[in-house]
Amino acid sequence: MKFINVKNLFLEITYKITMKKLISLLVLLIFFNFSYSQNRVGDTGFISFTIEEENDQIDFVIADTVLNTQKPLLLFCQGSTPMPLFMDVGNNRIVPMPLGNFDLEEMRKHYHVAVISMPKTPMIVEYGELSEQYFYIGNSGSKNPTEEFSLADYIENYVRRANVVIDYLKTKDFIDFTKLVVCGHSQGSRVAVGIADANEDVTHLGLFAYSYERRIDGIIRKIRAQAEKGEITWEEADAKQSSQYEFYKRVLNDDSLKIRPHLTSWRSFSKSTIEELASLEIPVYIANGSEDISCANTDMIPLYFIEQGKTNYFIKRYSGLEHNFFPIVDGKPDHKNGEWKNVMNAFIEWSLDN
Repeated sequence: MKFINVKNLFLEITYKITMKKLISLLVLLIFFNFSYSQNRVGDTGFISFTIEEENDQIDFVIADTVLNTQKPLLLFCQGSTPMPLFMDVGNNRIVPMPLGNFDLEEMRKHYHVAVISMPKTPMIVEYGELSEQYFYIGNSGSKNPTEEFSLADYIENYVRRANVVIDYLKTKDFIDFTKLVVCGHSQGSRVAVGIADANEDVTHLGLFAYSYERRIDGIIRKIRAQAEKGEITWEEADAKQSSQYEFYKRVLNDDSLKIRPHLTSWRSFSKSTIEELASLEIPVYIANGSEDISCANTDMIPLYFIEQGKTNYFIKRYSGLEHNFFPIVDGKPDHKNGEWKNVMNAFIEWSLDN
């Protein structure tokens, strides 16, 4: 009869289990090579998080100061400019930028509301580091975004960074991942479509001032509108549109891209997202202003869903409002009477019922 050395057998089993744990740990380190931290943002009602990657830093905030209540996540995607999450206005005052338009008290009743900082953009900046349009230019003295931002400003990067944040938050007990709402405004709505298409955890999608066409399409359409209104002649419109066509040729030219790498953004956002949108099975909410010419193609979106035999969409048009949901008065946006809070609250109510 062969006797088993129990002590040696125990050591062998322990060794194998330990090696499996070490291998699992190494795999995690390889695929999740980042460190993170979290802090309250000054005296604001936000907690900031920083994920340090090898070649990137992802800053994001949650609009709350106490994270002891489990709620679903609502991730908001900003528009196209590198607007910082906060502006330091001096005298120890820090004010929120993109989330400052919303009724956060109402949103927090139902969700942990998060927004990710734009790539290569500090989370908090001083007023002097902003352009007249309130996007980050640093100390360059330029009126344009920084070169670092321009090189990182492409849709694949936004979707990747968002999924890193989502994966990180999935490890947190205060997030209820039975529901994940992703929404975005303008260019951010295109990013939101990309996230929903790539991440099966997304359960609801909200698109504000969304255009599924190429970025340049809206510019060409606006030129036509100027001519229709008599603001420019049709000959001037022809010249302006021709200039845009020549620019688009450079966008698609690989040699031009090597000389002007900032055109990477234009090429990235020159792909239609309608097929991705129409392929989704989750509920989709789309809202825009009637005066936003860049969203004129919204009228065509139902056709794509109908062709797929789908009814999982809802479209809301806000009469008299423009791209940022301000009313048009005497031909100009009335910035004192914005409707963003009402627009977002209507979406929140829809998300709770669908």
